[in-house]
Amino acid sequence: MSTTSADHAHDHSHDHAHDHPHGLQRWLFATNHKDIGSLYLWFAFTMLLAGGVMALGIRSELFQPGLQLMQPEFFNQLTTMHGLVMVFGAIMPAFVGFANWMIPLQIGASDMAFARMNNFSFWLMPPAALLLMGSFWVPGGATAAGWTLYAPLSTQMGPGMDMAIFAVHIMGASSIMGSINIITTILNMRAPGMTLMKMPMFCWTWLITAYLLIAVMPVLAGAITMTLTDRHFGTSFFNAAGGGDPVMYQHIFWFFGHPEVYIMILPAFGIVSQIVPAFSRKPLFGYASMVYATASIAILSFIVWAHHMFTTGMPVTAQLFFMYATMLISVPTGVKVFNWVATMWKGSMTFETPMLFAVGFIFVFTMGGFTGLILAVTPIDIQLQDTYYVVAHFHYVLVAGSLFALFAGYYYWGPKWTGFMYNETRGKIHFWGSLILFNITFFPMHFLGLAGMPRRYADYPAQFTDFNQIATIGAFGFGLMQVYFILAVVIPSIKGGIPAAAKPWDGAEGLEWTVPSPAPFHTFEEPPEFK
Repeated sequence: MSTTSADHAHDHSHDHAHDHPHGLQRWLFATNHKDIGSLYLWFAFTMLLAGGVMALGIRSELFQPGLQLMQPEFFNQLTTMHGLVMVFGAIMPAFVGFANWMIPLQIGASDMAFARMNNFSFWLMPPAALLLMGSFWVPGGATAAGWTLYAPLSTQMGPGMDMAIFAVHIMGASSIMGSINIITTILNMRAPGMTLMKMPMFCWTWLITAYLLIAVMPVLAGAITMTLTDRHFGTSFFNAAGGGDPVMYQHIFWFFGHPEVYIMILPAFGIVSQIVPAFSRKPLFGYASMVYATASIAILSFIVWAHHMFTTGMPVTAQLFFMYATMLISVPTGVKVFNWVATMWKGSMTFETPMLFAVGFIFVFTMGGFTGLILAVTPIDIQLQDTYYVVAHFHYVLVAGSLFALFAGYYYWGPKWTGFMYNETRGKIHFWGSLILFNITFFPMHFLGLAGMPRRYADYPAQFTDFNQIATIGAFGFGLMQVYFILAVVIPSIKGGIPAAAKPWDGAEGLEWTVPSPAPFHTFEEPPEFK
């Protein structure tokens, strides 16, 4: 009897065909963290392309002064929807895709803690995306209140605004459930011997990000619910005539919105903190300080929100508080940059594509950090508020920050996902093309902003033409590089190529490199030994 059960257990660990769903069922009812991770990544890339097309619409209209292609109303719909789609549809779901794929592999867990809730978290996203994108086709079109959805504009829009509110609610619910899942998985399912302070940096940054999401998503839900009741149920939260205050909306929104920008960058820090040591062939310099810096950024992110509001007429005391708090938050960020550079210092560095994107990230993200520091200075910010200088700043941290880190992560972990190595030459073309064209697109915007060009305007005076034309040409090139990425890098490496070793990078450390490439459907059914 004992032999039979042992044989049976042995068969069970090697033959999983019986619980391998196939076809539509595999994806619709997916409970495996790898499948759900892939769904998130494909969804995010689709939304990246949709948001990118909107950006190119914006840039095409701005190629020369005057109105060429669209009315200002539609232009404002594009600027608003581009922001909403990129933030909630592309960047955030992409990081959740990485979390789903990598956290169980990095901590030696068999899956995420709540596998079915994981499925539900993902399948909330496509209906939300359809609501958002579908709002272009309802009477009055999509919301044109800016991605921040400020009152009183948001209370005066057509039904497209209600669709956006509903979409953001659904995506927020997805984020909260995903975060609960990530926190539970990390706290309860680590391999024996893996203490919190031995955990990979990517897991740390996501643990902290998940707490941030749980803290601020309900705040956003509150802001847009109040907008909804102002619109349809006769309340006056943001209507001064009824005793409300439109500036209160901004306070509530940015109390969500500032931690949100860290939600979009902390997982990027985690990815870069995995890649830099691997290609420097050295352990991460100052691991503990990295963990504390990440936690400090998260905590401080709650006390800087009104630096987005220096021009709303707040008292000087408040201006000073938010100015100094914002300068303070740059310190832990600087610690991280110092640690990455110190990790590379005297390392045996090689520059495969993941490392190129990681180093490119550090360089360009730091530039974006410095422009943020400049905008923290209240009197300067008052001059630059709502100009293209701000647009340049946040694209440097979001595109060259979040997006470049996501690319770095794809090149680093992609062989583990697909089982095949990507084409290194094509990866390098994608990196250099993206880096150069990104700077051609967004660097001139600093000058436009310093010269006074306001953001979200469909038209501009003739003196701004040259820089706008450079930016537009760069934007089309940058967009084409991302089409190149999917067609020339991703799809070929899914279809085949040089088989990837279990550990394709000789400097890489961590449990994810102990499983075969491609990672099998089930991993770590017996918890691995972590030393």
